[in-house]
Amino acid sequence: MDPICHIFLLLLVFHKINPSVLSCVTGCSCSQDSFGRSLLCMSALLRQIPENIPQDIRKIRIENSHLTELPRGSFENVSALEYLWLNFNNITVMHIKSLEYLPALKELRLQGNKLSSVPWTAFQDSPALKILDLKHNRLDVLPEHALRYLPNLTYLDLSSNQLTVISRDVFYSWPVYQRSQRVEGQIEAVSTAVLALHDNPWICDCRLRGFVQFIKSVSPPIILMNPYLTCSSPKFRAGKFFHEVELNSCMKPLTSALDTNMTVPVGLNVTLTCFVQASPSPAVWWTYALKLLRAFNVSTQPINEETVRSELLIPAARPADAGNYTCTAANFLGNTSVAITLHVGTPWASTTSTGWAAIAHAEPGAHVEVRIAKQTVYGITLEWFAVAAAAAEPGETWYTLLVGRYDAARKDAIYIGPGVNTYSVTDLLPATKYEVCVAVRNQAPRKGQCVVFVTGSDISQLEQREKLIHIVVIVCAMVLAVPAGMYASGRPRRSAHRQADGLRHHPGVVCGGSSSRGAGGDLVHPPGGPL
Repeated sequence: MDPICHIFLLLLVFHKINPSVLSCVTGCSCSQDSFGRSLLCMSALLRQIPENIPQDIRKIRIENSHLTELPRGSFENVSALEYLWLNFNNITVMHIKSLEYLPALKELRLQGNKLSSVPWTAFQDSPALKILDLKHNRLDVLPEHALRYLPNLTYLDLSSNQLTVISRDVFYSWPVYQRSQRVEGQIEAVSTAVLALHDNPWICDCRLRGFVQFIKSVSPPIILMNPYLTCSSPKFRAGKFFHEVELNSCMKPLTSALDTNMTVPVGLNVTLTCFVQASPSPAVWWTYALKLLRAFNVSTQPINEETVRSELLIPAARPADAGNYTCTAANFLGNTSVAITLHVGTPWASTTSTGWAAIAHAEPGAHVEVRIAKQTVYGITLEWFAVAAAAAEPGETWYTLLVGRYDAARKDAIYIGPGVNTYSVTDLLPATKYEVCVAVRNQAPRKGQCVVFVTGSDISQLEQREKLIHIVVIVCAMVLAVPAGMYASGRPRRSAHRQADGLRHHPGVVCGGSSSRGAGGDLVHPPGGPL
């Protein structure tokens, strides 16, 4: 037989026995290089691991595609695979058995994906793994057992993730580290392991103390790719290198107060203060009658690394404000609290039977125009315009909004700063009677400064009511610099009375009246604190 024909027959028989030698995946390319036979897929349309990958493939490289998952059994037919590169895809999920058929895998690169967690036990199925690249993902937690299943790892890149706190035990349980400690001082050689942990937002408080100590002690055969790890928070440590900081041990919160029994007269602002020692920094909140007080009237500031001061402002204290206020602090070690008892003196004579305590000295000559601009089933939008007396510039005047159910003993007090003339309340109950009052700060609302309204039970009701709500309020001072009639000089007095009369007879809207303050509402103070 002709030698050429003989060779052709041998090639034909060999191809029938091993059809995968010449085959490849549609849309991908196969090549032969120093790694063995490789599969390269760079298609932007690829959305899953290709099926029917040739069995003789030793390296797979799928990049810049739309892979979102690394499912179980994806590489069942390529058990001889040694190199798997899946960089710059959109992988968010890695199945716990995704490496089940890859005992020979030496290198896994998942750079530039969207992994927020990794099933570390999955590496039990690939004990030969030497290189693991996870940089530029979204990992925020590294559990204590993470490296336990990577006994032969020589390169681990966790840089540019979202790691904030990590235990040193993660690395103490790493077989590579344990071997390096056992042979320390001996002649036996241990493979060098490179570790990359930079560009993570490390929180340098007591929780990172052990890890910082580990980083400071790292020496060959373990080598940090970038030994200059930096703190991202807290603010006073931001930008500092690990070797520049000394972190204390963690401590359960300890709360205290200089005065736990306070007595104040009616109408004055009062500030309750508690101090908290804790590490890491605790969350602090105040409660009154088992009700959480809004953060608007709570200010918490650090004094030093382990101490914070929390203040609760109670504006214009009234008898209904008396009682026990509790300051509670908590971190991951536990929580503690301190109670402060507040007593409020007897109120002055009231101008109304159920109203607010009167303020003896009202601001003279104040003129306020109030308008409920919009009403919905669940809320209102209030607008106002006011010109303060000559004693204060209009742009420096604070106002108090008092909002609550008409029959409630206590209303929410909301302090509005200068230059603001609108406020929306959006969490009201439908078909419920409410009262809203507007007053210059530190003044009790007087007759004519409150509006009683009823929220609608359906949209059609509100649309009819919303068109006619408009109020003109003149705040009468005890000492008037100008007669009250002068305020109508630019507007017919008769017209103003007609507007007010129209509102008094409009369903669901009542002008005038008064309100009271009792044990059910929240206290709010402006960000700038008391004037």
